[in-house]
Order: sequence, then structure tokens, then C-alpha cells
Amino acid sequence: MQKLKYERPYIKKLNAGIMNKFGTRTDSQAFTHIDGVPVKSLIAEYGSPVFVLSEKQIRRNYRSAYRAFSTRYPKVQFAWSYKTNYLNAVCKIFHQEGSWAEVVSGFEYRKAIGNGVPGNKIIFNGPNKPKEDLLLAIENDSLIHIDHFEELTLLLKISENLTAKPRVAIRVNMDTGIYPSWDRFGFNYENGEAWNALTRIVNSGKLQLVGLHCHIGTYVLSTAAYAIAATKMADLAWSCKTQLKQTIEYLDLGGGFPSTNTLKGSYLPGADTVPSVDDFAEVITTTLLNSGLPKHDLPLLILETGRALIDDAGYLLGSVVANKRLGDGKRAMVVNFGVNILFTSFWYEHQISPAQDFTPHVENMTVYGPLCMNIDVVRESVNLPLLNPGDHVVVHKVGAYNMTQWMQFITQRPAIVLIDEQQQTHLIRTSETLNYVEEPETTPPHLIK
Repeated sequence: MQKLKYERPYIKKLNAGIMNKFGTRTDSQAFTHIDGVPVKSLIAEYGSPVFVLSEKQIRRNYRSAYRAFSTRYPKVQFAWSYKTNYLNAVCKIFHQEGSWAEVVSGFEYRKAIGNGVPGNKIIFNGPNKPKEDLLLAIENDSLIHIDHFEELTLLLKISENLTAKPRVAIRVNMDTGIYPSWDRFGFNYENGEAWNALTRIVNSGKLQLVGLHCHIGTYVLSTAAYAIAATKMADLAWSCKTQLKQTIEYLDLGGGFPSTNTLKGSYLPGADTVPSVDDFAEVITTTLLNSGLPKHDLPLLILETGRALIDDAGYLLGSVVANKRLGDGKRAMVVNFGVNILFTSFWYEHQISPAQDFTPHVENMTVYGPLCMNIDVVRESVNLPLLNPGDHVVVHKVGAYNMTQWMQFITQRPAIVLIDEQQQTHLIRTSETLNYVEEPETTPPHLIK
């Protein structure tokens, strides 16, 4: 009998899509309007890609969050986190609603001043505050949150020549059960660093200690962690009052509340697993009210919530460039926006919706951006209908960090549009041009022909 010819085994990956209890389905339906404005008309007027922000949703989010805390605690103040989205139009919306400004650099501080925020309603956080920035904050009577002993030493030196005492707080880091622990910023609670800093401030007689600040993490999914933080902050405030004879005027619990985006690797959608702002408010306020602090003299509660107030108010509109099959047979779609402008695609499984009617056939695919970089992956695996080049898509919940952490890389950054409460559109940041990108450059004479 003739021996059969040997053939090397070949194993091919089966691309059957994501398997879970929900079955294989498209991640979204056709999304044709934002606040009543057609997606197609937005792209026609402002180009593709383009970011779109909803003023109505921003205001709705702020009012809902403020109501959640103010109905549970007598003194509440929000401070808008500039690093989350420091477009002037966005900041002004939050300031109109009553929010202070929370900044982490001299650049952001000057933006807040330019936006008309009174100096005494600016909270200056961050580990790097050069002398000129500290002097500006002192001149404007802003709240300076001290991050480390070197900064404290610098402030004490500056205050030697001042008649008025600068208003300061310290940032406190602590074990709240979240790991890895956020102990890079501020003074540690457990090892006594925080108490040493507070003692030094009060004993110096040169600074006015008015508050305590903590920020326990980002996209925090545990409400219990905030109960621990609030307990330790209240204990520290009581120790200041009883041992240092210094009344703490406010407790700043920072930010960290998650949006309803879905984190990479999550089994269930973010909307089904993320605690609500009401959940966080209930835990924080209940803890403070039961902490033993005098009911008649409770400290002001400050929140620096960012992403939870604006993520779902932002959209990225773009276009399909091409479709292709990868080496393993999986379908891929190329769009005209990449990770350079959609930075949060490294963190989230963003919902992507077609902006027009589509066929019922759905296939699991990878969505790539246009950059000549292998990391330019908008979605690694997503169930979408088959779209043609020139079709449009909408990426949801992109309002936080994308418009501050984006970068000009290979492609230029797009325009940003605000839809107001009367469904009118406003261009709040123009798209970049070649002249804009090259303006800071200079060419040595010997390279100019």
C-alpha cells in the first residue's frame, strides 16, 4: 500500500465573535441624531472626524450630582476638574452651574482666571507648583493644596515676606482597600507623615490651615473605599481641632467616580456594574454625619468630580475608510480617527454605533484607526454590521480626557462642536491646520534654500 504524503497540521483560529450569555449581537443601533441634530449634518458642516459635546447633558449631569450630595449633607461644593476637559466653553458651563475650579498646573490656573473664576474659588492641586505659580495663587487668595514637604518648605519661605497668611490644605493619601494604593501624591495617613505636615503648618504660624484633601484613585468602583477615606479624613479633622486647636473648614474628597464606560476586560457593561453618584453620595455623607464631628459645625464637603459629569456628554463622529480581512480571517474595519485623538480607547471598550441604517448581518471585527502604528486599535473585538467606505460612525462617552490628552500625531486634531440647549451648534475649537502645527517651528538659516 502506498504511503500517504505527510502534510503538516494547520490550526486556524475560529473567529466566532464574543461568546457570552447575551449571545452574539451588534453592540449598538443606528445613532442618527445628537440632541435632535442630525449626525450627517454635523459632519457635513464641521468635517470628519469631529468631537461633539452636549450642553444639555453636561448640565443635567451636574445638577443630578449636586442634588445627590446636597440633599444628604448641609454644605456641599463642587469644583470642576480642569484636567478632565479644560475647553473654556465646557468650564464656563460648570462655573455657570456654581462649580469652583480645581487645577493642577499653572497653565490650568491661568485658564481658570481667564474664565472669570474668583481666586478664592480656585483649588490649586498637583505636585509641581513653581514659585511664580504659588505667588500668583497667594495673590489671588486661592486654596493651595500642599503635596510634599519641599512644597511646604517653599511656601513657608515665601510667607516670611507676606502680611496675610496663605490659605492651605494638605493632600492625604491612605489605605482604603484599593490596590495598588494611590500613595504617590500627598502625605501618608498611616505612617504619620500627614500629621507631621499638619503640625508643622500650624506651629509655623505663617500659613492658615483651612482644609484637608484626598483623592483615592480613578474610576473607583468601590463605594466602601470612600467610607474608609471619609472616616480617616474626619478623624484627622477632629485631631486638628482637639490637639492643634485648628478648625478644619472643609474636607475635599476629590474625584474618582467612574463614568458608565466599560473598562477593557470587563464581562458586563459599565452601565450594569458602575455605582451611581447617589451610591457614592450616600456612603460619603452618611460616614461624615456619623463621624462624631459636631453637627452644628460640620466642614464644607468639596467634590472634584470629573469624568462622571462629562464622559457621556461627548461623542466622536467619524467615517469608515476601508474593510479588510486579516491573516487569520477576521474582519477588520479602518476608520479615519485613531488613538491619538481617542486616548481613552486604551482604557475603555467604547460603544460604536453606525450613523445610518444598516443591514441586519453582524460580524465580529477589529476597528483600526488610520495611523501607521500597530497600537492604533479603537476596538479589538466588537460586533458591528458591515459598513461601506464613506459610512459614518459615532463613538459614545468620550467627553473626559480625550480633549486634554490627545496629541497631534500623523493626523491633525479635529474640530470640537457644542450643541446648546436650544439645539444650536457652536464651533468651540477649530480643527488644526498645517500652519497651526508649524507655527512654533523655526528653521536654521543654512537649511533654508
